[in-house]
Amino acid sequence: MLPTLRQLQYLKLLAHHGSFSRAAEAAYVTQPTLSAGIQELEKILGAPLVDRNRSGVILTAAGEEAVGRAGAILAQTEDLVREAQAASEPLSGRFRLGVIPTIAPFLLPAALPVLRAQFPKLRLFLREDLTHRLVADVRSGALDAALIALPYDTNGLDVAHVEDDELVAAFPPEHPLSLAARVAPEQLRGEELILLEDGHCLRDQALAFCTSVARGRGPAGTAFGASSLTTVMQMVAGGYGVTLIPQIAADVERRDDRVKFLRLANPQPGRSIGLAFRRTSPRKADFAALGEVVKQSMAEPAAADAMSHPQARAARARSAAGNKKGGSKAALGAVD
Repeated sequence: MLPTLRQLQYLKLLAHHGSFSRAAEAAYVTQPTLSAGIQELEKILGAPLVDRNRSGVILTAAGEEAVGRAGAILAQTEDLVREAQAASEPLSGRFRLGVIPTIAPFLLPAALPVLRAQFPKLRLFLREDLTHRLVADVRSGALDAALIALPYDTNGLDVAHVEDDELVAAFPPEHPLSLAARVAPEQLRGEELILLEDGHCLRDQALAFCTSVARGRGPAGTAFGASSLTTVMQMVAGGYGVTLIPQIAADVERRDDRVKFLRLANPQPGRSIGLAFRRTSPRKADFAALGEVVKQSMAEPAAADAMSHPQARAARARSAAGNKKGGSKAALGAVD
């Protein structure tokens, strides 16, 4: 004979509240009913689980072990129910999503309202952290999925490609290179390169492009290591150096007129944004729906922001004037 889920729930509540009366109240049953359930559980397991005395309830060693296992069983049962519900209605119930810091602040403001509007039954739990920790949590089951930047070693996981995200260069507007059409790696030699600190995959991706800078130190090396792109951009705006940032971040940060953004020389470096999840997960429909929302959120704000930027407005004005004269010109250098 095996314990029932209700008996395990009684034990978990009893351990939490330390009192038969309070545990019974939390379980919405009478105290004799809960007490009988605990006694039956002790009989099935063949060991006393609680020490009953006037000062309250104390768990025995067997009781401590049983509570830990009961909690895991009940959590897995809740996941089973949620996943079964999600099979008939995508993105409903609890969903634990990890997002890296170079994606979260630039994507979530656009994606979260869409998720709330399209999937009102979704209970989203977000965690922002570095890639290696998010990938480990997806593998262990602590997270359902994670939005990460590729390439990255995701051995043992499936990764759905969401969108490409190129890298662009950021300069103070008075910098000599700010007038260039594109920037090549050799043009960054001798520049102070401001990057995120070690542990961020964006740092490695930027240094892979600037191999000559990566080998240098002092005037040909990195000047600063920051924990956020916002800090990096403030350093650039203050004239302390240059940096490479993802397009998704440039679409937001370009609102600061103290920074000029330029495309990089071909082949243009970049990253891919992917959704990593366990191969055995039954929530494939959820991952597909989430990927579509992320893709839309990356495209729409970028287009709207590009058309509202002063450089884009100036380019449209020049294009309109050129069309009146029977020709047109394309604005070079600006990230559009």
